[in-house]
Amino acid sequence: MEAYSEALRGGILMGVASWILLAGAGRVSAVSTITSGVLTSRRQSSLWRWAFLIGLAGGGALFAWLLNAPHVPLRSSLMLVPAGFLVGFGTVLGSGCTSGHGVCGLGRRSQRSLLAVLIFLVTGVFTVLVVSLMPPAEWWASLVMEGLQWLFRR
Repeated sequence: MEAYSEALRGGILMGVASWILLAGAGRVSAVSTITSGVLTSRRQSSLWRWAFLIGLAGGGALFAWLLNAPHVPLRSSLMLVPAGFLVGFGTVLGSGCTSGHGVCGLGRRSQRSLLAVLIFLVTGVFTVLVVSLMPPAEWWASLVMEGLQWLFRR
């Protein structure tokens, strides 16, 4: 149980923070919807969205620094950029993200959110299986470079 205590505490903090936003501002803490609102809305109501996103990133960075969190090496841009686009596509396709459906939707006992979370989990397991069988990013980078060299020699 001790191995999961940090995850449990983090989950409790996420739930409490979601409840505070819902009870205090009447807003659901769905990160993809909040981000979309920042990118598409020019109204005054987007100020709370900016505050939420800055607090989300800044709070994580602050506590990682204060608690001396271990450094995790960054992945290759060849993996991060397509992964970001796939996540964005998935949130549009699923009408929300894991924070909206998983934290807020399940908390409201939404059947649609339950189905979305199950689909997220199955897709995540499938993705881990596929990615673990794929060659490393360096192999793909060299393949692309060789292909470009071959293409431009013609």
